[in-house]
Amino acid sequence: MPIQEFRRPDGSIYLIAERDRENGWIYARWIGPQTLGTVMEGGLAYVDMLREEPCRRLLNDHTELEGLFTRANDWVAQVWTPLIIQAGLRYFAQVLSRDVFAQISMENLHHRIGDKFEMRLFNNLPAAREWLKEQG
Repeated sequence: MPIQEFRRPDGSIYLIAERDRENGWIYARWIGPQTLGTVMEGGLAYVDMLREEPCRRLLNDHTELEGLFTRANDWVAQVWTPLIIQAGLRYFAQVLSRDVFAQISMENLHHRIGDKFEMRLFNNLPAAREWLKEQG
């Protein structure tokens, strides 16, 4: 499984993205606080991964994500969502952070893009994986 690590200027990892060929999805694990820049860089990496090798499913894990990222939601809704759909994404399993501010940000985003593809929110990774396995 090819793994990509994305780092902040201080060297800390903010995203680990990997293609899980066994399960047929991209698994993305977001870590710590996010900025518009990190969301854009990570989001465009998904688009590139799907363009290189089409994949209909994304497992987006915010378990370790912290803080608000609502400033990035306009970009995600207006730019990323059309690009990722064009690249073939159809099923989006989202694991929520334990951080209440990150949950608020994700719920806001879900309200904005949740009708663009089959998107579900989960409180834990096993439930998200199970649902995604059932999807085409």
